[in-house]
Amino acid sequence: MVGLLLLAAAGLWGASGLTWSHVTATTPGTGAVTTTRVPVSEAVPSVTALALVALAGVAAALALGPVLRRVAGVLLVGAGAVAVVGAVAGGADTAWPVLALVAAGAVLAAAGVVLALVAGRLPAMGARYAAPGAAKEAARGGDDLWQALSEGEDPTAGK
Repeated sequence: MVGLLLLAAAGLWGASGLTWSHVTATTPGTGAVTTTRVPVSEAVPSVTALALVALAGVAAALALGPVLRRVAGVLLVGAGAVAVVGAVAGGADTAWPVLALVAAGAVLAAAGVVLALVAGRLPAMGARYAAPGAAKEAARGGDDLWQALSEGEDPTAGK
């Protein structure tokens, strides 16, 4: 899933530099004709932001808890849909930038679906550090009392 998000970010970032169309203009007074290249990043301005959203999805997948991961997954699906709609709605001169955006948007949406589905199975950051302390306080047997004394704690404090 992290690999899919990185692939989507790279695809969107790479597609932003492709040529979307060419604009031909005549200079007034001279009659000179100039042709200007319009990159995808200007024709579909959301592409660069969507690449950054995909990178933020990597951080969300690693750092958030299960509920917020599911929310992030749904948001990533929406971001992928925005990329696909932006590609299809625009009027590109060639099919390559449209295909690149549709592919990257589909990968981003797929990563969002995977994140939403496996959100409960992924460990949260720091979860392995929180559990032993909680278990240690919950079950204090005879051997645990001696261990607490060895650690310099007073096992009778608070009773």
